Amino acid sequence: MNRRVPAAPDLPPQALEALVATATMAPSMHNTQPWRFRFEPGTQAISLYADPARMLRIADADGRALHISCGAALFNLRLAIAAAGRQALVRLIPDPDQPLLLATVRLAGSWPAQQNELELYAAISARRTNRSPFSARPVPPGVLAELAEAARLEGAVLHFPGDQETSRLLRLAREAELELLADPAYRAELARWAGGARDREGIPDEALGPRDPSRATPVRDFTPGRPGPARYEWFEEEPQLAVLSTPFGDRADWLRAGQALERVLLVAETRGIAVSPLTPPLETADIWLVRDPHSGLEYPQMILRLGYGLPGSAPSCRRPVCDVLDSPEA
Repeated sequence: MNRRVPAAPDLPPQALEALVATATMAPSMHNTQPWRFRFEPGTQAISLYADPARMLRIADADGRALHISCGAALFNLRLAIAAAGRQALVRLIPDPDQPLLLATVRLAGSWPAQQNELELYAAISARRTNRSPFSARPVPPGVLAELAEAARLEGAVLHFPGDQETSRLLRLAREAELELLADPAYRAELARWAGGARDREGIPDEALGPRDPSRATPVRDFTPGRPGPARYEWFEEEPQLAVLSTPFGDRADWLRAGQALERVLLVAETRGIAVSPLTPPLETADIWLVRDPHSGLEYPQMILRLGYGLPGSAPSCRRPVCDVLDSPEA
């Protein structure tokens, strides 16, 4: 028997704006924040749009990373609505004739949030990308199982490669980054979004992370060739990786991957696990090489480095909510 959802009063505009503010705390590649939101007039509905002006034309030519980022924002929005005591009814890609419209979320009746939803909601503001070295302490199998379950709940799969496969992925990441850095257009795009002092978007100097003095660092070099001494620290000898994949490679699955990614990141935050992305292999034409040859037919969407590290940097800068909201007439 279907559970009847009790009716609930409409939320005022200020409360809806607070929901969007929570959504925008999601991670995005280079902190581009490639999303826009719109309150649909006369309804308790919020539409999520892609912002093509913030698409990475070189590193993300097909828009896959943009969709993943927006999917992460969508998951935050779902949690915020649950924490507000409402049910969120989500439609992905609701109108094929509007390619920028990625999802609509309608606030339905009263729906008490589950304890795990409240825990994940509380973790949104604490989550950080940690590009510093991690300790050699392995993530326990029980926590890995929780992370895998988090991905499964959103229609994705999280694999934990063994030593040989991890070495292959790290080598693939180094080769992919060299390929990308050889492209002047890529370097120019990277310089637009990374380095320097920033207060609204992009990655400031203090969040870039150090380099390893002896070998390839398992984080991206955001400021290649920049004059001045780099900061060096010893990284873990055997990074622990996870690969997030989806059954298909269409736009809807990219959005599902983003929701799975954010759920995984928030569960990791609640368990004290540090996480950083390792995405260069996903930004080249050889993205298919990321797939474990011993796994089934899956589409790799994200590589994550997991571990225990010192507290991450300060919260990533964010645009004010008014900058990401469109008026109904827009």
